[in-house]
Amino acid sequence: MNKNQIAFVLTVLLMAVSAACAQNTREAVKPSASTAASPASTSSCAPLETRTANAPDQKPAFTGQTRGCAVKSNVAFDVTVLAKGLDKPWAVEPLPNGDFLITEKTGKLRIVSAKGEVGQPIGGLLPIGAGGVSSVSGQGGLPPITARGQGGLLDVALSPNFARDRTIFWSFSEQRTGGSGTSVVRGVLTEDRKNLEQVRVIFRAMPTYDNGLHFGSRLAFGPDNMLYITLGDRFDKTTTRPQAQQLNSHLGKIIRINPDGSVPADNPFAKQSGAMPEIWTLGHRNVQSVAFDEQGRLWTVEMGPQGGDELNLIEKAKNYGWAVISYGEEYSDEPIPGNITQKEGYEQPVYYWDPGIAPSGAQFYTGSAFPAWRGSLFVGALREQRLVRLVIKDNRVIGEEHLLTDRGQRIRDVRQGPDGALYVVTDQTNGELWKITPKR
Repeated sequence: MNKNQIAFVLTVLLMAVSAACAQNTREAVKPSASTAASPASTSSCAPLETRTANAPDQKPAFTGQTRGCAVKSNVAFDVTVLAKGLDKPWAVEPLPNGDFLITEKTGKLRIVSAKGEVGQPIGGLLPIGAGGVSSVSGQGGLPPITARGQGGLLDVALSPNFARDRTIFWSFSEQRTGGSGTSVVRGVLTEDRKNLEQVRVIFRAMPTYDNGLHFGSRLAFGPDNMLYITLGDRFDKTTTRPQAQQLNSHLGKIIRINPDGSVPADNPFAKQSGAMPEIWTLGHRNVQSVAFDEQGRLWTVEMGPQGGDELNLIEKAKNYGWAVISYGEEYSDEPIPGNITQKEGYEQPVYYWDPGIAPSGAQFYTGSAFPAWRGSLFVGALREQRLVRLVIKDNRVIGEEHLLTDRGQRIRDVRQGPDGALYVVTDQTNGELWKITPKR
């Protein structure tokens, strides 16, 4: 074979290899999409996500921002169904003695024992009446809950001093004149754990709006003992969405308040005329996942538009972009107005999913039961019906693993118990509480 023939053969082989590589990165087309290719993997590893992106023409701002490396921890674990029959559980909060507080979206707060015994609803909350709205005034004048759409009884968190003061905090969609809004309440659990006393509202997100969408509503206490509250933009494209960028509105914000509801003096906008003083950050769409890492830093996992779910590292006073910049597209498959993903003055997500996972609930794992998982961020996925594990290093996602995929359940919340096990609640009418432990 002469030199020309050899060159020809090498050229053909190179073209074949290139075609094979292209085929391996091409993904199944969503029903309403064109056959445009998705953004190529931005790293040399095999990405976990291989489907067509909802917004295939969008490019990540940096390597590894999306379609992270598929990793396997090879951790063997057992999943025990501790409790069944929960009515759309929204949050699980482990108690120091091994029991759990569980909120049910329909308006009930229960204690489930470490053995899985489901207690009666705790008194002091409002029952849900006809039309999904609680029909009576609650203890201490607690306003009515509306369980319309995504609303209802939502998150619950323990006081940093719970062992001493038995105080708990919970969020809900409050029925108000002219609509509804996210509100946060505190109360004291009686010694017999059957009732709540000294109940009072400590925060109301304003303005009120008349729909049942995007309440946000995760609660977390930081190492500073301040209460952080996540709020959604209430979804409306023209009326409420723009308010995520406006400091005279709580919508689309992360809020920081003292446990008594007062405003910390060091909040970034506390002294700014016309600004809501409780605001910590702005430019959020609908945050239902929040967790502090071992360094005391706040992370959120935000429900974005179609193909725009994102992981953010939250820093005081920063603007996270919605809806000036965003990955993904409208649910209608149309581009988001402006259709830009980067702009000076707006924070980039540490990571984003396209297609999205519909994230809800988050937990950095710090226990000793699963050494291989220490430092990982676990995220519940509603749409994708799985538990997502992210490996983070130097503020970048370097690996992604999907767990519990065989169970086909919408995971609403995930928390670590004092025993180092992970606890999960599933989003369904006959909801369940799961316990994840090392395999025996």
